[in-house]
Amino acid sequence: MSTMTFPVWCDPDGQPVACVEKIKVMHENLEELRQMAQDALEDAILMGCDEHQVRAFMVGLMQGLENPYQA
Repeated sequence: MSTMTFPVWCDPDGQPVACVEKIKVMHENLEELRQMAQDALEDAILMGCDEHQVRAFMVGLMQGLENPYQA
C-alpha cells in the first residue's frame, strides 16, 4: 500500500483537529477507501472498462456523498 500524504484536518471553524485518535481513525478510513478504489479501478480495467470513465464515475460518487449531520 502506498503512503498517502494527509493535510492538517480542520474543524468547520478552521481550527486544527487535535485529537490523535480522531486523526488516526480518519487516516485509517482514507487508506482503506484508497485501497478499495484502487482495487475497483484495477478490476474495471482488467474487465475491459474505460479507465477514464471509471475514474469520472468515482469522482462523481465522492461528490455525491451526503452529510447526514447537517442542521
